[in-house]
Amino acid sequence: MQEKKFGIKRSRETTKPKAGCLEVAFYQCENCKKIFQSVSTTNQDGLICCNKEMERLKTKDPSEIANSVLINYRIVGGYNDNAIEVTWEILEKKDAIEWIYIKTFTGGQIKYITKQRKTSVIFALADEDAYVYCDEDPCLECTFRCKRGFEIYIYLNKSGLIKIPMDRMQANW
Repeated sequence: MQEKKFGIKRSRETTKPKAGCLEVAFYQCENCKKIFQSVSTTNQDGLICCNKEMERLKTKDPSEIANSVLINYRIVGGYNDNAIEVTWEILEKKDAIEWIYIKTFTGGQIKYITKQRKTSVIFALADEDAYVYCDEDPCLECTFRCKRGFEIYIYLNKSGLIKIPMDRMQANW
């Protein structure tokens, strides 16, 4: 009998973790265009940059930009190497992805897209964020929706901030 191996990143949780991370908001300076991330239970109005109040970026649904960018995600890796792969296809070359942020159960991760010919990024998960019900690779997106509560934020230089909740469920598994 082969011994089961438990990877170092594997979740040791016996039940699905609660989404304990606070609300994420992004603010942009109108003058220098810098973007500030805020994690808080309250609205952070009054953030100042370049002697002006920063504007909170409003999120858009992916359907609003479907003519210029197609975005998808999938959960890969099973128990030991759980990760989220975000893929995209730029249809209108006027837009480019600058960064992608994943809000998880315990915090978040950001990746900057420095090579515009790139079409995917992978976010490795560990501890509570790596919790899954099964060892399917890729995820079947079943009724348990292990990553419900996660959110993907994608910032495009022309279209702005896109928010994708990770609550998709496939009926054909």
